[in-house]
Amino acid sequence: MIGIVSPGAMGAALGRSWEAGGAGVVTTVEGRSDRTRGLASGLSLLPTLADVVATSTVVVSICPPGEAEACLESILGAAAKTGATPLLADLNAISPDLVRTLAARAAAAGLDLVDGAISGGPPVPGSDTTVYLSGARADEIAVLDTDGLRRRVVGDQPGTASAVKMCTAAIYKGTNALWTQSLRAAAELGVLEEVVDDLRVAYPDQVDRTATRLAVTASKSGRFVEEMRQIAATQASVGLTPTLYDAMAEVFLDVSRTSLAGATPESAAQLTDLAGVLRALRR
Repeated sequence: MIGIVSPGAMGAALGRSWEAGGAGVVTTVEGRSDRTRGLASGLSLLPTLADVVATSTVVVSICPPGEAEACLESILGAAAKTGATPLLADLNAISPDLVRTLAARAAAAGLDLVDGAISGGPPVPGSDTTVYLSGARADEIAVLDTDGLRRRVVGDQPGTASAVKMCTAAIYKGTNALWTQSLRAAAELGVLEEVVDDLRVAYPDQVDRTATRLAVTASKSGRFVEEMRQIAATQASVGLTPTLYDAMAEVFLDVSRTSLAGATPESAAQLTDLAGVLRALRR
């Protein structure tokens, strides 16, 4: 039995992917928003986190990066309360150093932790979302059958999978920050049409979906702030300057203060008017 903590867009999709592979999946929406309750529709719901931990052989933590430590502490508390000893899988976008710290906390509580990192969107049947896994028991997660989720074990120590995520997200989300910042500036300077025409020469496919890309990025900007800081910390840990991604954290923090940041990703994905999106990104 796999327990999902928590069933947001990614967590719920992971749960359905494992269910499609034949695994039992449980979660809880205790204290969660109506949106999360809707996203978890169809999954087996239990009343509390303690129930999820007590029932599961594997408990998966998938939450905004800034909540990863608190989420682990909640899971450890539930395990202590119930006497359960599930295998933990941390699939959050956090630095290798932080995931190693979390693994040590889990070990002190008598639990093993597998490091995981997701590349791609929420999995659906036939998709190619990839989860990278590392740790002594990573194979136990990798062998779980799924539909739409590829699994790749990249090492036997926690931190390796997260290292992959920190390097890929630096490009994927960092690029989104560049597009957002540059086109916001173009709109304010009155040269949006000219800038878009110029970019279309080099990036025709990207320009055509820029409005939706910026809108969805804005709707997730609050959680990207901490992710950029985790990337900055990762780069600093290998002797590189953290300045670039500290600055990108500030870009996302600024975006998170706009009206568009209050949109859900689902509603943001319907926006296709670039000028309108940029107006909503004005503070």
